[in-house]
Amino acid sequence: MKGEPKAIKSKFSQLLRSPMIQFPNAGVRLNVPDLHGVYIIYSPKGRVAHVGRTVRGTNGLRQRLNNHLHGASSFVSKALKGKGAALRKGYKFRSIPIENSRLRALLEAYAIGQLCPDHLGDGGG
Repeated sequence: MKGEPKAIKSKFSQLLRSPMIQFPNAGVRLNVPDLHGVYIIYSPKGRVAHVGRTVRGTNGLRQRLNNHLHGASSFVSKALKGKGAALRKGYKFRSIPIENSRLRALLEAYAIGQLCPDHLGDGGG
C-alpha cells in the first residue's frame, strides 16, 4: 500500500495521455487490447461521459467496451436510454491496461473524482 498514491497519479497521467479512439462503425472490431484496465468515454462534445474499469471477463477492455456498444451496461441504460449504438456517433474513448485489480479499482475511483463524469450524482440522493 505504501507508494499507492504515487502509482495511481502516475497511471492517471498515462491514461490521460493514451490515444483517443473513436468507437468504430458497426462490423468493425474495437481497437483495444484484450487486457483488463481502466477507460474513459467522451461525449461527441468532448466531455467525460463515463469512467469505468474491467472487473472480470476473459477479453478485458474489448469485452467491456463492446458491452457498452451493445447496451449491456448501466451507463448506456441510463445515459443513452439503452442505445449503445449511439456511441458510434462521435463518442470516443481512451484506455490503459492494468493487470492488478486493486490498482484498477483505485485508478477508476481517482479518475472519477478528478474528472467527475456527466452522470455522476444522478442517483437522486
